[in-house]
Amino acid sequence: MHRITVIGGGFAGLTAAITAAEAGAKVTVHEAHHTLGGRARTAEGPYRTNEGPHALYNGGPHWAWLRQRDLIGPLAPIPPLEAARLRLRHQGALRRTPPFAMLKLLRRTGRQAPVDVDFLTWATGIAGEEGARAAAHYSAVALFHHDPGSLSAAFVQERLRRATKLPPEAHYPRGGWASLIDRMAARAWNLGVRIETLSRVDTLPTDTPVVVATSLDAARRLLGDDSLTWPSGRTVLVDLAVRTRRGDAFVVSDLDAPGWLERFTAQDRSLAPAGEQLIQGQIPIAPRESKADGTARAEELLDLGFPGWRERVTWRRGAVANGRTGAVDLPGTSWRDRPAVDRGDGVYLAGDQVAAPGVLSEVSFNSALTAVSLALGRRELDLKHA
Repeated sequence: MHRITVIGGGFAGLTAAITAAEAGAKVTVHEAHHTLGGRARTAEGPYRTNEGPHALYNGGPHWAWLRQRDLIGPLAPIPPLEAARLRLRHQGALRRTPPFAMLKLLRRTGRQAPVDVDFLTWATGIAGEEGARAAAHYSAVALFHHDPGSLSAAFVQERLRRATKLPPEAHYPRGGWASLIDRMAARAWNLGVRIETLSRVDTLPTDTPVVVATSLDAARRLLGDDSLTWPSGRTVLVDLAVRTRRGDAFVVSDLDAPGWLERFTAQDRSLAPAGEQLIQGQIPIAPRESKADGTARAEELLDLGFPGWRERVTWRRGAVANGRTGAVDLPGTSWRDRPAVDRGDGVYLAGDQVAAPGVLSEVSFNSALTAVSLALGRRELDLKHA
């Protein structure tokens, strides 16, 4: 029987553990935190906040994998009346529809964007500069980057199309992402996976293959490998609860600059006490911008979409997510250029900044499957799931 060690109990680590255990391996998971989940944790208490806005996209392979194992669980559908309350800030005012020029970039029949040109340059040639900037800023919901227009056109286009697809690909596990993590942990436990929390690993074991399913920064320190770097985003996270009021927006997307607010209790009222609404937002900030800068922009959006919100606040929290918003690809690079999954000597990386395709959590999922496949031997894993 193969033995595998997984370092990190987030979405990637649990995916790796389940996949390896299903293939017959004896698996041990080490998680430094007292709870599992990583960036997919949901806060305990009356306000069930995720670490930044989270959604589960049904267009990727992880959706089928989770559904096959009955791990998705109950979803919180968006009521049609709430969906109609999506608002876009453009030229300083809220509007219900995007600029017409931006729609040219959302056509499914449009040409494929190039890898080696930045998105703003490529998109300007199709929709003009105004439409290109609006589209770039809207894509921040799936990018968490302060300047999406400077990134690879192919990289941004994929995320823009996935984020605007109709019917929407985004779905929300009822109760927050922790409900999904709990089901994955139970599945791992039932497969015989040994899960150790509060178990920080400072030295790699040498007697088993190791899947390092941590942030890239943590992996770099653990492996002592300075090459483990890749561009990411820096984002101000804003969480607040307000007393319920008719007419509040469901989503406010900023087309004048990257930023996004979402009222998560619109689809899942269990996330806050009765009579209160939970709003979560992410405002990408540049390297030299401060948390206060991002917070000020968030408050501008709140003023537009949630009138009187200051007098209605019952709870508030803010944070900066630095380097924890997934990989972003600059012009001339793609996911294949990121740090490789196979690090040699039986060590494999999994996470959202490594060489695997996908959008948002799909990168963690795909890299975890690749890591286990390499660790066990591709033929054995394929036969197990044939």
